[in-house]
Amino acid sequence: MDKNLKIDFLNAKDKAFFENSKQVTKAHGLETSKKLKNRLDDLDAAQSMEDMRSLPGHWEELKKDRAGQFSARLVGGLRLIVKPQKQPPPTKPDGGLDWRAIDSIYILEVVDYHD
Repeated sequence: MDKNLKIDFLNAKDKAFFENSKQVTKAHGLETSKKLKNRLDDLDAAQSMEDMRSLPGHWEELKKDRAGQFSARLVGGLRLIVKPQKQPPPTKPDGGLDWRAIDSIYILEVVDYHD
């Protein structure tokens, strides 16, 4: 039997924020709050990060100072940032993250890192 992607937070404050749609809406607006809920629901239904490749949100591996993290598009430049719980994360021979082997993540933040 397949198991779902394990999702956690780095601390209780982050967990409380992401699980409270009113707080998310107040911080980022209604449209972003709705998109974030969709991305979190997609993660909740996934078995690994590999499942995210074909879903909305344009999930991608980040580079440079955010290497080892993934982002999903929300609204404008805002992104949902997650990272594998296993450190160092599973990688493929070419050095990229092995999305199929990543079955547990931490939700990190909603941020516009393009600034």
